[in-house]
Amino acid sequence: MKFKNVAAVGAIALVSAIALSACSAATPESTAAPTPTAAAFTIDPTLAGTITAGGSSAQANAEAAWTAAFTAVASGVTVNYDKSQGSGGGVTNWLAGSYDFAGSDSPLNQDNQTKSQAICGAGGALNFPVYLSGVAVIYNLPGVDLKLSSATLAKIFMLQVTTWDDPAIAADNKGATLPSTPITVVTRSDGSGTTANFTNYLSQVQPAIFTGTPGSAWPIAGTSGQQGGSGVVNTVTAGAGTIGYADHSSIGTATAAAIQSGTGTDFVSYSPDAATVAFEAAAVPAPLTDGDLSKKIDYTKISGADSYPIPLLSYAIACSTFADPAQAALVKSYIGFIGSDIGQKVAAKNAGSAPVPASILADFTASLDLIK
Repeated sequence: MKFKNVAAVGAIALVSAIALSACSAATPESTAAPTPTAAAFTIDPTLAGTITAGGSSAQANAEAAWTAAFTAVASGVTVNYDKSQGSGGGVTNWLAGSYDFAGSDSPLNQDNQTKSQAICGAGGALNFPVYLSGVAVIYNLPGVDLKLSSATLAKIFMLQVTTWDDPAIAADNKGATLPSTPITVVTRSDGSGTTANFTNYLSQVQPAIFTGTPGSAWPIAGTSGQQGGSGVVNTVTAGAGTIGYADHSSIGTATAAAIQSGTGTDFVSYSPDAATVAFEAAAVPAPLTDGDLSKKIDYTKISGADSYPIPLLSYAIACSTFADPAQAALVKSYIGFIGSDIGQKVAAKNAGSAPVPASILADFTASLDLIK
């Protein structure tokens, strides 16, 4: 499944039309941020100011669409989202006070939650789930529709399987003609929430094989490390015999493998529906503070032909208390929009993401109300 660049004029016109249709019946309100719900959201056209944010490259296409839709209504607002930082850089810059919110493919850990009190006050930070997608395993092996079991995938990324005709890959791809050429494993060199999701998946489903420490830094030496999701995608696309991982919305013309779902014989390709089914089976609340919407994913609970085995949930991370109440209202409005029904439709249309389940979005109102 391939998606157009949402920076294109046609895509911006489309998301603007979606947003305008959602808000056309609304009457202008005060400059206070409107109250969001999972079902509907009103953008206040009188809002003005600049939102500065950055982080997750997985969110990049969705952020471009959200920005176009939001500012088509609130034309006095500028949203600057720096996708070059990756989740790790986004959190670092946000903790340094450079961003109004951070985009991250993992919620804050407890250490960073504690650090956030330096800029957010005693209430710390809130993690808002805004983007649901999947980690795609991309490869460059012309003529091969690749299937990979979780065990084979773990062996490849542990550098234990090093040629494409290895018996483990052949067993997953019966009847396929596999070359004897070396495998080049491409990973992220920067702090990455996509890496955190992928390594957590591998360590949970194949702990005896994938012995690297899961986290935002790739834990195995000897791979081809690249900056950002785009660096991984470009390197895989340009080099024969390569394999890597990236958020599905960012893979462009790269080809993605079908991945074993659970321990059975089902090999599943990414789709928004398959990501949603998997997420709902595997996600459990893991709040760091009152009102926090962080989730943990138990990948071992995912199985079946309708479930993509590596769902990815990405967050907008913001302070519960801002130094400037006007900025708090502006950020609340933007996050409220992207977490609303219309905001999720904008992302699904333009980034191929799966709408975050309404059961989660329904908690947005109460959590956003904590931001002051």
